[in-house]
Amino acid sequence: MKFYQILFMNTLILGTLISISAYSWLAMWMGLEVNLLSFIPLISKNNSLSSETAFKYFIVQALSSMMILFSIIMSLNLDSMIFNSWIYLSSSAFLMKMGCAPFHFWFIEIISGLNWVNTMIILTWQKIAPMILLMFTFFSNFYLNFIICVSLFFSSFKSWNQTNLKKILALSSMNHMSWMLSIFLLNHSIWMIYFIFYSFITLTLTLMFKIFNLNFFMQLNNFLILNKNSKLLFFSNFLSLSGLPPFLGFFPKWLVLLSLMNKKFFFLSLMLIFFTLWMIYIYLSMMFNTLTLKISEPLYLFTLINNKILFFLNFFNLTGLMIFSILLVYF
Repeated sequence: MKFYQILFMNTLILGTLISISAYSWLAMWMGLEVNLLSFIPLISKNNSLSSETAFKYFIVQALSSMMILFSIIMSLNLDSMIFNSWIYLSSSAFLMKMGCAPFHFWFIEIISGLNWVNTMIILTWQKIAPMILLMFTFFSNFYLNFIICVSLFFSSFKSWNQTNLKKILALSSMNHMSWMLSIFLLNHSIWMIYFIFYSFITLTLTLMFKIFNLNFFMQLNNFLILNKNSKLLFFSNFLSLSGLPPFLGFFPKWLVLLSLMNKKFFFLSLMLIFFTLWMIYIYLSMMFNTLTLKISEPLYLFTLINNKILFFLNFFNLTGLMIFSILLVYF
C-alpha cells in the first residue's frame, strides 16, 4: 500500500469518527466532508473509468452534503412546517449517502467502477456515519416504512439476471440496509450486531473475489467448474449473505425479527421475510447450475488452507451460528 493511500485511509476513518462524535450539526457536516475528500483520492486511478466513477461519486455526495447544510439552516427556524421539511430533507440526504432506494441509482452504477477494496469500503465503512446520524434525526414512521419497502422491492427486482458481482453485492447491501433501518430506531445494540455480521460476510466475499480476480458471474461460473471444493464455499457465503440458516447471516436477521415481533410490527416483518426469500431464490437460481456441473479438478481446498485468513473467515461463517446460538442459550 502506497503512502498516500495510508494517509487518506487514516483521514477517511477520522472523518467518520468526527461525524459520529460531534456535538453540533455543523461539526458533523465537516466530518462527512473530510470523509468524502479522503475517499475520492482512493478511488481515483490513472484511467478514464476510475476518474468518471470518482466524479460521479463526488457529485452525488456533494449534493447530499448541500442538502444537509441547507437542512441545518432550516432547523434554526421554529416554524412547524419548515421544521417538518428539515426532517425530510436531512433524512433524505443521509439515505442518499448510503445508497438506499429511491436514492440508489448512483450507487449501483458507481460501484461497478471500483476495485474490490474500495467496494468493500463503500459497502461497509461508508455507511456507518450516515446511519448513526440518521438515528439522531427526528423521523416519520410512514417515511421510514416507505423507504424500507422501496429498498426491499428494488434490491430484489434489480437482482434478476444480474451478472456483475459488484452490482449483486450492492443490491444485497440495499436489502440489508432495509433490515438495519427497520431495527435501528428500536434497538441500537441489535443494529450494531447486524452491521458487524453484515460487514464480516461482505469482507469474506469481497476478499474471495479479489484473490481470485472475479468480477462477473460468468467468470465465477467458469472458476467453479474447475475447482471442486470452492463450490461449497461460494455457495455457503452467498446463502449466509442472504440470511439462510444454518449460516452466520441468519443470526442477526433472527434477532431483528424477534425484536419486531415483540413490538408487533407484523406487516414489516412479513415484508422483510418475503423479499429476503426472494433474494435467496435468486442466489439459488444463480448457483444451481454450477452445483450440478461435472467437476474436473479437486485440489482447491489445499490452496484455501494455505490462505489462512480466507480459511478462518469461511470457517467462522460456517460455524458462527452454532457458536452464537449456544452463547444465547447459556447467557
